[in-house]
Amino acid sequence: MLINNNKIGYRPTWAQIDLNNLEHNFLEIKKRLAPGTKILVTVKADAYGHGLIPVSKRLVACKVDFLGVASIDEGITLRKAGIKVPILILGLILKDDILPLFEYNLATSVCDVGLSRALNKKAALKRKKLNVHIKVDTGMGRIGVSHYDAHKLVKNIYNLKHLRIEGLFTHFAFADLNREFTFHQIDLFNKLIRKLSKDNINIPLVHAANSIGLLDYKYSHFNMVRPGLIIYGLHPKEELKINLKPVLSLKTKVIFVKKVPAGSGISYGHDYITSRATKIATLPIGYGDGYPRNLSNKAPVLIRGKRFKICGRICMDQIMVDVGNAPVKVGDEVVLIGSQGKNKITAEELAELSNTISYEIVCGLGSRIPRI
Repeated sequence: MLINNNKIGYRPTWAQIDLNNLEHNFLEIKKRLAPGTKILVTVKADAYGHGLIPVSKRLVACKVDFLGVASIDEGITLRKAGIKVPILILGLILKDDILPLFEYNLATSVCDVGLSRALNKKAALKRKKLNVHIKVDTGMGRIGVSHYDAHKLVKNIYNLKHLRIEGLFTHFAFADLNREFTFHQIDLFNKLIRKLSKDNINIPLVHAANSIGLLDYKYSHFNMVRPGLIIYGLHPKEELKINLKPVLSLKTKVIFVKKVPAGSGISYGHDYITSRATKIATLPIGYGDGYPRNLSNKAPVLIRGKRFKICGRICMDQIMVDVGNAPVKVGDEVVLIGSQGKNKITAEELAELSNTISYEIVCGLGSRIPRI
């Protein structure tokens, strides 16, 4: 099978990634920022399932300032791909894993004295300075030094000669749902910055705004923002005023069509019984590809520009669709996420049907789905 002259193998299921839409979204984000505000794009989890290296290379071409990853391994993958822009590890590392930070020029997050001293000691042996970003917990309750203790920690790290505090950052807990609490987090963070400033500690990069913060909380921009979901054309909240274009489409092809009489049970457990004589189309994709099993009997697909519903339980490798009397045939292209004709299916729609978030829909798509 050939898609855009790229061989994807012999299973006709793929994710189509539109890097032009990615660039469009990046430019839309940039329009909303004050001049000089830097952009760190979050590309962890294989760029939210979109393909780490191709996405990152296009972002570099767009002049992104930083790339954010979850682990040393993701940072190494980017460096080996020839990417030279600054990379920040947003998660924490263990003391035994410090060496690659120097070898691959990676900045890392810190939120305690122990790791900071270990980093400083290794940097001294290397006769280098290592960039770190101090993570402050203003209410997320995940990693990060408590805002009560943050001033003391920053002062301690500031005195470590071989560490350079490049950044100070925090993370919003539920900016899409609770404006009051989010403003409280911003206020706590601002108080810390002012207190540090009185001690003549001025940190070059200060960042808090994720996607929703960037769009809905202008005072959280500081001098760097961290868009994630919106760079991929996905909306963290309804009715946000930004012109985004989805970057990912999920597609497959019909591999089998058969007529069945009324009263036929379809798939495991016969959760779906045909109410009339109909045709059932089989698609080569399933929960083994990361397509959520709890979309069984719920999710739509597009075939020949029309919406049809999945019927029966989603299998590991296959999905069945009741297409009625429509002229569906083997080889027809099927859209599970994306547009076909005048109809479209979004990751947000699937997330709502699956009682989850759009992050999980796109990040969950497995490695056996080629990205084109």
